Amino acid sequence: MSTTDELVQERHDAVLVARLNRPDARNALNGAMLRGISDAVTTAEDDPEVRALVLIGTGDRAFCAGMDLAAFAADDDTGIDDPDTTRGFFRLIQGEVAVPVVGAANATAVAGGFELLLGCDVIVASSEAEFGLPEVKRGLFPAGGGTFLGTRVPLGIALEMTLTGDRISAARAYELGLINTVVAPSEVLGAALDLAERMAANGPLALKAVKELVRLGVTDHALARARVTEWQDVIFSSEDAKEGATAFIEKRAPEWRGR
Repeated sequence: MSTTDELVQERHDAVLVARLNRPDARNALNGAMLRGISDAVTTAEDDPEVRALVLIGTGDRAFCAGMDLAAFAADDDTGIDDPDTTRGFFRLIQGEVAVPVVGAANATAVAGGFELLLGCDVIVASSEAEFGLPEVKRGLFPAGGGTFLGTRVPLGIALEMTLTGDRISAARAYELGLINTVVAPSEVLGAALDLAERMAANGPLALKAVKELVRLGVTDHALARARVTEWQDVIFSSEDAKEGATAFIEKRAPEWRGR
C-alpha cells in the first residue's frame, strides 16, 4: 500500500484503489492531489499485475468538490499548470488510461470532481450522491471535460446541466445512463470492486483495445474504423487470444500474459 496525505493507494488483488484523501476539504483538487492521482495512473499502467483502477473519495460529504477554490483564489499550488507531474491526471479525465477505470462516487461530485468521474469508464454511485457542473455560477466554465458531457447524455440534458449549473440526483443520473449502478452509501466500494474485478478477469490486451475502440466510436467514428483493423491484427494473433480459446476448450480459467 502506498500512502500520501492527499491520496491513498491500496491493492485488492488485480485492482488498484486510489482514494482521494482530503475529507475536511471535501476532497477538493489541489496540486498534491493531482500529482497523487497521476502517480496512481502510472502505477496502474506500469504494473502488469494491475488490471483495473478504482477511484473513490474519503468520507461521506463528497467524492470530490472540484478545484480547491481557496488555493486558486490565493494563487497557491493548484497543479493545473504543471503538466509534467500531472500528465496522468489529465489523461484520466480525457479517458485515455489504458486499464479500465471505475469511478466510485461515495458522495456528491461537482465541478472538477464530476469531470473526474466523467473520465472514468463506468460509475458506481451512492444513492445520496448528487452531480453537477456549477462553474457558470462562479463565472467559469467546465474546462476539464464537462463541455463534452453531450457524449454521455442527450445534448439537451448536457446543455441544461452546464447552462444552469444545477445538480441532479443519483437516481436521475442513473435514468440518463450517466452512471451504471446506484447502491447504498456503505456499499459503494464493494460494488465498485466487484465491477472492477469482473473487468480485470478478462484479457488485458483485449480490454485495452475495447476501451479505446468504444470511446473512439463515440467521438471519432472514422478513426475508430481504422483502429479496428489495426487492433484486429494485434489481438487475433496474440498469445492471449490463443490462451483464451485453449482455456475455454480445457474448461479452466485463462492465464493472461498481456501479449
